[in-house]
Amino acid sequence: MSKRQNNQLPNNLPQLQNLIKRDPASYKEEFLQQFRHFQSTLEVFELTPDKFNTSLDELVMFLAQVAKCYSEELKEFPETIVDALKKHSTVIDADMRLSFCRALILLRNKNLISPAEIHQLFFQLLRCQDKSLRTFLKDNIINDIKNINAKHKDMKLNTTLQNFMYSMLRDSHAIAAKTSLEVMVALYKKNVWRDEKTVNVMATACFSKVTKVMVTALKFFLGSDEEEDDNESDNEDELPSLKSVALANRMNKKSKKREKVLENLKKAHIKKKKKDKAPSFNFSALHLIHDPQDLAEKLFKKLESLTEKFEVKLMMLELVSRLIGTHELQLLNFYPYIARFLAPHQREVIRLLQFSAQSCHELVPPDAVEPVLKAIVNNFVTERNSSEVMAIGLNAIRELCARCPLVMSEELLRDLAEYKTYKDKAVMMASKSLIMLFRNTYPELLHKKDRGRPTEAMASLGRKGYGESDVFDHVPGAEVLNIDAPTEPAASDGAKESANNGGKATNRRGQKRKLDPSEEPDDSDGWESDSSGGTWVEVAHSDSEDEDEGEDSGGEGKGDAVTLEEKAAKAQEVTVGRILTDEDFKRIDAAQLKKQVTGVRKNSKKQKIGESAVDPGANHQAARQELVHLDNIELIHGKKKNDKAARMASIMAGREDREKFGRGRMKKDEYASKSNKQKEKKKNFSMMKHKIKKKVKRSFRDKQLDLKKRLMKQRKFSKM
Repeated sequence: MSKRQNNQLPNNLPQLQNLIKRDPASYKEEFLQQFRHFQSTLEVFELTPDKFNTSLDELVMFLAQVAKCYSEELKEFPETIVDALKKHSTVIDADMRLSFCRALILLRNKNLISPAEIHQLFFQLLRCQDKSLRTFLKDNIINDIKNINAKHKDMKLNTTLQNFMYSMLRDSHAIAAKTSLEVMVALYKKNVWRDEKTVNVMATACFSKVTKVMVTALKFFLGSDEEEDDNESDNEDELPSLKSVALANRMNKKSKKREKVLENLKKAHIKKKKKDKAPSFNFSALHLIHDPQDLAEKLFKKLESLTEKFEVKLMMLELVSRLIGTHELQLLNFYPYIARFLAPHQREVIRLLQFSAQSCHELVPPDAVEPVLKAIVNNFVTERNSSEVMAIGLNAIRELCARCPLVMSEELLRDLAEYKTYKDKAVMMASKSLIMLFRNTYPELLHKKDRGRPTEAMASLGRKGYGESDVFDHVPGAEVLNIDAPTEPAASDGAKESANNGGKATNRRGQKRKLDPSEEPDDSDGWESDSSGGTWVEVAHSDSEDEDEGEDSGGEGKGDAVTLEEKAAKAQEVTVGRILTDEDFKRIDAAQLKKQVTGVRKNSKKQKIGESAVDPGANHQAARQELVHLDNIELIHGKKKNDKAARMASIMAGREDREKFGRGRMKKDEYASKSNKQKEKKKNFSMMKHKIKKKVKRSFRDKQLDLKKRLMKQRKFSKM
């Protein structure tokens, strides 16, 4: 029987580590012994750094764990590890290098080494040809900087780290430069380094000679890079795993219900992963650029001489168009350049149409955009093309004219409006959408029949010249407010309207109400009292009486009888020297919306219907969007599909007078039982799980042996 060994402290480092953390003073001698052992082992390791040393690996992690207990004795320990990594960074063994990095991270978590020193070392280690190490260091740098700035921003430390990181972008090593750029992108998305300096330094990466670095910077500004997965583990108790459900669906009997459950489960997992992610905005970085005009000109100059793949050129073209549209820049050479690629057979032509539309704005001269418009009209909107191509061309023209309306001429617009009677629905709807755009902006360019019913909003419209903008000395629509007293929120428009109508017993919604004897008018205006009660009964009148009455009372106190000049004068008088409240602005918005549906002619029935249909909470005067959505150009109205009943009816009609097809039950006897394979599909999944796992876990060697046995048997029987 072997002797029992009670004390193994010199060799059992985990036990010694546990005891030192409990009582550091009592085990100081043992610690010093291990520290001397570490120094001697490190000297031996430096002779052959390309070989893994197990003893040194254990000692480094042990000293990093107990460094807090003996801070005086180990004050030079972090510098020793840093010097060893700097000296042998490229030739050191991969596992040994990773062990040293983990020890430094442990010391950093205990604040025994400065973040600037450790991050500079980690960025130098990014030059190593070790992908797992680079991923490990990148994640640690991001998390460490995020934790430093969690409670308050350390501006001095951030400036030091940023300056070093910016110098890494110009590093000759492509992988190190790309990783440093990825770190800055991740910190920007996590709202850690979300300042102008970071964005403008990342903008310089768009001109990098390394394609991967340039593409990473372009993806950042375009907002199309994939979101990083969170490292936080999900709660597997709440949702079943996708693998088990997919496996069950594969083995069980197939049904629509099981497929739907799997689809909903996938959506639930995606939703759960995205639940805690902070929202990212595509254009927030573009607004922080110091000199967008200079950046756009340099990018376009690089684009003209770029020899990269077509996808890279497309990304740079999109960034230039976004810069022009967002900041309203002047880059006149861009439009003839992109007009060369606007042809139906061109790759990604719909995206090119999107770029040409979003690069337009009101400050671009119409002559500069005219080549783009002519290219779209000549190449797309012709009857020799298919209806889908024509519809996409008309949609692109609509988006382009919505941002730069002066480029459209009267003759061309009237020609395009003739497609409203085209035989294909997609072309017809695209033409009508173009007509609706100019009906709300510049209706005088359209035929009189296409202008629609004139409204008050259209009457105030006029075609603005190049560079002209509307300047008001009053709040438009403020004429609906009372000049003397502020607006009372409790007072409804229906009460004032009933007062203006001479006390008629109708409220705002046109419903009858009972009148008090005190407010009973002298003339009942078509209302007679019922002898049985105090209610009022409506007496029917002819249409001519209603029209005469409307003409007599419509001009008094109504906005229709007031000219536009008088309304502007009243609005100016109301807004001067007055602070408008939220209720005032709500009434002004409602009045502005009514102008879009209120006809110029007085007392029209359509006018009253339009007024009642207005939603005061809606906002039709939307601001100019910075981005043209691809769906607006791809929008093609096709023929409406039949419902399920109509489709089934057509299917059943086609099956008439036809023999029954399909594979029947292949049984010799109709009373025979089913096969084992058919029975397995109706069994519970838990009963078949062990068989499935057995099949899945078969190795390639097992399959090879089974095939060999089967071939040997076949050969044996063939000889007999």
